[in-house]
Amino acid sequence: MNIFHIVSAADWDAAVAAGSYEADSLATEGFIHFSYAEQVAATANRYYRQLDGLQVLEVDPTAIPAELRIEESPASGEAFPHVYGPVPPAAVVAVHPLTRDAAGDYAFSPGA
Repeated sequence: MNIFHIVSAADWDAAVAAGSYEADSLATEGFIHFSYAEQVAATANRYYRQLDGLQVLEVDPTAIPAELRIEESPASGEAFPHVYGPVPPAAVVAVHPLTRDAAGDYAFSPGA
């Protein structure tokens, strides 16, 4: 099952050029936050509502050399995937635009 990460287009372009993706949270929290497909829209609306130009990386977790842990969010108790190291661009199987619905809320469907 693939996992998903919300990122700005500029940050992703820089990661591809550098050959490795490291979100700010890797330095501050020790891991990179990921979501399952059904969690992406809620995460985007909760944390990124004011931002535009976001993309969603679809990542094959078996292609990441770093440790992957499924951990509960202290705020909600919901389980989320966390990656404890950099993500190689080759692990990204697709990059999806993060779009808004008619009400202005983020909506996400990886197959759309």
